[in-house]
Amino acid sequence: MEFGVDEAGKGPVLGSMFAAAVRAPREALPDGIDDSKELSERRREVIADQLRDDDRISVGVAEISPERIDAGNMNDLTVVAHAEVLAEIVEPGDEGLCDAGDVDAERFADRVADHLDDSIAVSARHGADADDELVGAASIIAKSARERHVDALRETFGNVGSGYPSDPTTRAFLREYVAANDDLPACARTSWSTCADVLAAAEQSALDDF
Repeated sequence: MEFGVDEAGKGPVLGSMFAAAVRAPREALPDGIDDSKELSERRREVIADQLRDDDRISVGVAEISPERIDAGNMNDLTVVAHAEVLAEIVEPGDEGLCDAGDVDAERFADRVADHLDDSIAVSARHGADADDELVGAASIIAKSARERHVDALRETFGNVGSGYPSDPTTRAFLREYVAANDDLPACARTSWSTCADVLAAAEQSALDDF
């Protein structure tokens, strides 16, 4: 059987990264699959539900928490995430494709394969989420998992924005949280430079007030 793997949430300063794998006969895949970034939220969630609900399709999701991200490095963790999610669903003799998480796609595939049974054939390609339906399906599941995670963060912390450093709402949330609590929220990737900048600005503000 074939599979596809992708991840979502490598770049945010808030919350977890998610990897997803989809193992299925290609004829079982629903229509309209594309790179999740090219789909509307509504269309993405419709397809994600179709993938999860079809008994012919195996779906796996792996979460890499902020704590693991802060303790490691993203290159290694992306490999680990792809391997962890594949270990949930693959069977001996399967073969499939990862969206390459390294500038060297072949090296990335080899590193993922090193974590799996020797009978599992792993390849990788840049842009596979846009040109391979199984990888596109995995990108949809990963993005859906990430967005549900951000929704849960909003329920806990209020409006955190998208979680990306470039998002003014996210940066404002971090500034306000640190100002009120003298610390970063538990959902923050404390090793990100954005967090260091927010803490430094808060410390300078406190010195100025003093």
